[in-house]
Amino acid sequence: MAKVLVVDDSLSVRKVVERALLGRQMEVVCAATGSEALERIERDEPDVVVCDVVMPDKDGYEICEFVKRHPRLGRTPVLLMSGIVNDEVRERAARVNSADVLSKPFAADDLLRKLDALLAIEKGPGAPPAPPEPMVTPTALMPSPVALNGNGHIETSNGHVAIPASPITAAAPAPVAPPARAPIVRPALEPLVPPPATMISATSTPIVAPTSPGLPSASTPATTGSAAVLKQFAAIEGVQWAVLADREGFLLDASGDDVVDAAVASALSACLTESSEGLGRELGRGPLHGMILEYAQGMVVLYSVGASALLAIALSEPSALGKVRYFAKKSISELLQAV
Repeated sequence: MAKVLVVDDSLSVRKVVERALLGRQMEVVCAATGSEALERIERDEPDVVVCDVVMPDKDGYEICEFVKRHPRLGRTPVLLMSGIVNDEVRERAARVNSADVLSKPFAADDLLRKLDALLAIEKGPGAPPAPPEPMVTPTALMPSPVALNGNGHIETSNGHVAIPASPITAAAPAPVAPPARAPIVRPALEPLVPPPATMISATSTPIVAPTSPGLPSASTPATTGSAAVLKQFAAIEGVQWAVLADREGFLLDASGDDVVDAAVASALSACLTESSEGLGRELGRGPLHGMILEYAQGMVVLYSVGASALLAIALSEPSALGKVRYFAKKSISELLQAV
């Protein structure tokens, strides 16, 4: 079984790539930093390294150089990922002998095709053929997404369970009765990301749907301090809603008359914030403090709340912008303490 190391500082991207490779006869290991990636490379000796170019400590070029200079792993292909692919990126990738550069966003099929090609090259013409994939029952071949439940069974989105066929072994001296099948335990599955034909982007973030008709639930309990601050934002004339989210896009708290899509707003705001910070790093502008987005029907203002959270405010009237910006300067420190 081929082993693929995925290196990206975004948890969402790592999870999306993991799910894209699910059931592909590939073992996936992940690293969130360049330093962790170097440790993983030494310990796990992957067959392919898929690495983001922009990393908080060591960038993708440095990681690729480390692999290529390694006495044992120098032939391991490195596939770089980048939200910006221009002549400079391609030249730097060529200088460190990267196998290819994959532009973000990309489709899961594009990633799989490149990995299959790199693994075929890495094995070489004389390498033994890969073992056939295990056969599954017809229910597993339905077009719905699949996931593994707690017993290692393949479970489709329509509730059917298909058990992979056991590999063929030598005939036993005498048939024996099969052991009693243990009851199938179905733990709650994480939402599959992405759905079919969804693009994997540099900032892919799971969107959490509300679980109640009221305020959407959060992965982290809302604090009294943040709730009070958001209510003050929502009380400003011309403000529709205010949401507080973590950097992975999970809703922490929300306030306003129209917050039925607060979880979606927080997830998309996290995507925009992460991509904008990546642009700031590429251009040498440092971390993002805030941004103002103007649309045909109102505005959205985003503020960073430290390194772990963000604040998104929707305005129906542009005249409210001055008050929002003034109050944001006073309240960001309070929100930072709350999260």
